[in-house]
This record gives sequence, C-alpha cells and structure tokens, in this order.
Amino acid sequence: MKLFLSFLISTLTMSLSAQSSLYDYKLETIDGESTTLTEHKGKVILMVNVASRCGFTRQYKGLEELYRKYNAKGLVICGFPCNQFGGQEPGTEDDIKSFCATKFGVTFPMYSKINVNGPDRHPLYESIIGEKGPLKGNIKWNFGKILIGKDGVPIEKFGSMTSPSSKKLIKAIESALNG
Repeated sequence: MKLFLSFLISTLTMSLSAQSSLYDYKLETIDGESTTLTEHKGKVILMVNVASRCGFTRQYKGLEELYRKYNAKGLVICGFPCNQFGGQEPGTEDDIKSFCATKFGVTFPMYSKINVNGPDRHPLYESIIGEKGPLKGNIKWNFGKILIGKDGVPIEKFGSMTSPSSKKLIKAIESALNG
C-alpha cells in the first residue's frame, strides 16, 4: 500500500510540474519583444482581448482608469489585440499602439495580435478557456475579460457587456487583490 501511495504521489507531482503555468507561455509585446507573463507573477491580472474599431473600444478608457487606480495595489491589465470578431482590429501593432496611446492614453501592457478562439487560439488562452481549461468556453466578442489571481489561477471570465466600471468586476478585482 505504501508503495502504491508513493507511486501515486510521485506521478501526480510529475504531472503537475509538467503542466505549464500561465506565466510560462511565450508572448510578444506590442513592440515585438519576446516575453512571458512572469514579470506579473504575484499580481492580479486582467486579460482583455481588445479591438480598435469596435463599439466597445471606449472601454480602453475605463481599463486605463482601473489600471491607474489599482496598479499600485497589484493589478495589471494585459491587452491582447484580436481581429477575430468582425475584423475590428485590422491594423498593425504600430497602428494599434499609436491608436491606444493617442486616443486613450493607454499605459498598461499591450501584446501583439493573437487569436483567442478556434484552432489557432494562443496557447495561453487555450490553457484557460480550452477544453482542459478551468474557464471552458470561447470568448464571445471583443473586450472579453479574464481575471487571474495572484497565484496564477484563473478566477472568472467576464463578457464584453461587463464594463471596466462594473461593480461586479471591481468587486472581483478587489477580492483578488485582498486574497
């Protein structure tokens, strides 16, 4: 029995260590630099798939306000441009960066354009919302939000209709920051 338990514990440990942490997935910044989410380890992360030509684009303003209000307390907002929903993010990374900076004063981290759904879904999103992910189900539209705890564990998914000033979203962020 001890041998079996020892084998079981060893197998589970190896299995868990073989799984990638959310911090390990290779990303590219909007400036084209290779990176991961490791620099945000220990922080609460709000991942948002963004688009410049969408009815929800004005959410950039609210996201920047959230970032400025809670960044010192440990919140980071990560913007992931995505052109999968109505082709509403057709520009280059330079176009997107310029638009976000001049139109909304965005200072939170932005990454290169990715797919958040389908067979070419970025592995980071696949690990969270894919079949084996903790928050299964596709992103429905631009400005879908995923809240990640300080421990790197996904907490909750919010749709486009959940604005950055939503009481529900702010409560979840504050709870994660205090957790």
